[in-house]
Amino acid sequence: MSSSLGVSPWYHGSKIPYAEPPWSRGSPSPYLKDSHRKLRDAMRSWVESNVLPFTTSWEEDGEMPKEIYQRAAEDGILMPMGGGSSIPKEWAGKFPIIGGIAPEEWDGFHDFIIHSELNRIGGIGVQNGLIGGVTLCMPAVRRFGSEKLRTRIANDVLSGSKRICLAITEPEAGSDVAQICTEAVLTPDGRHYKVSGQKKWITSGMYADYFLTLTKTSADGMTMLVVPKSEGLTVRHMKMQGSGSAGTAFVDYDDVMVPVENVLGEVGKGLKCIMSNFNHERLFISFQSLSCARVCLEDCISHGLIRETFGKKLIDHPIIRFKLANMARETEALQAWIESLVFQLSAMSEPDAELLLAGQIAQLKAHSGIVLQNVVRDAIQVLGGIGLTRGGRGERVERIWRDVKAISVPGGSEEILLELSIKRAIRAQKILEGKIQGAKL
Repeated sequence: MSSSLGVSPWYHGSKIPYAEPPWSRGSPSPYLKDSHRKLRDAMRSWVESNVLPFTTSWEEDGEMPKEIYQRAAEDGILMPMGGGSSIPKEWAGKFPIIGGIAPEEWDGFHDFIIHSELNRIGGIGVQNGLIGGVTLCMPAVRRFGSEKLRTRIANDVLSGSKRICLAITEPEAGSDVAQICTEAVLTPDGRHYKVSGQKKWITSGMYADYFLTLTKTSADGMTMLVVPKSEGLTVRHMKMQGSGSAGTAFVDYDDVMVPVENVLGEVGKGLKCIMSNFNHERLFISFQSLSCARVCLEDCISHGLIRETFGKKLIDHPIIRFKLANMARETEALQAWIESLVFQLSAMSEPDAELLLAGQIAQLKAHSGIVLQNVVRDAIQVLGGIGLTRGGRGERVERIWRDVKAISVPGGSEEILLELSIKRAIRAQKILEGKIQGAKL
């Protein structure tokens, strides 16, 4: 740490209050080391050169050029985002990592940082369209796919040549996943599944070559299939309130033939594949909420320092400072909770984390959406008309305002997740008290 007159080596980025996390404002952190700082700097530079200048036009056009996905692969962004909190041995050295981070050094805080830097562009459309499929699908492919399947999919997706999306939600089945109707029927020769049904609100579906699809294979069993884009599979673009470049799609399966080798995990136990990645998916969404909240603070305070109303700077009005203080209070608390859970996940076995943290992470995801709704609402009040204008000084906040419900609804609505968090806490209590037999802590 430098003297009080100097600057911490961690100091980085915007000098606007609360625009950066505490450890980028010079404060020490018990979690982070030099490789995290190196990643932060490299990712900040990459986003500012390759994404930020084009975000508005991509959102308005409703699509992103294929080249940006290929560039993300070549520059070492796709593979670590697919790895999450650790880099699989079979990927290490085969695919690059941005910033030259050693695969064995990679941890949950590297994952936090790489997502946080991308999320600084404001809104979530570009992020979901670019890396949503990799983040949500590749952990399940790696964990449950056969060696042949996971090698093939990893080579295609992480090299940037093909893209993947998660296809779970249906017109009549959202948070209640058990109600899905898409069927996969084994052909008489036992070599293929014939898939029929519909999926809706599928993020990056317009870009995808592979659809990680949850299907019904029996009256009470579901199976996860990697469905290639092939004859019988069609996609239609869904124009959403926001997230224009996310490539959100309505997907039709009309007797699509899928080789049995494309089964992920065990037949009839597809829910296990989905549930295995819920913790990371919900953390990923919480990362988005936090970064968007900081964008709101940065742009509001910047505006308040130069805007004059009633004879003084906007920032000098007590009511404005009150709003900013509450925005900052909620954002800083969310940062601390996320960091605490990222650390706990890294220090616990997978079964223990599933028992003790799954409910907390569900609660965090719900809470992060509530925080962002509060923060962006007040951000619009502070910015006034420019916060409702596409383009210009308020464009990031305006984009977040359109996207805020696309954060709080997917991954489980806040009502479902808050109830789940209490149910999981009660279950953990019963296990600890020995009232549920056969469960391990």
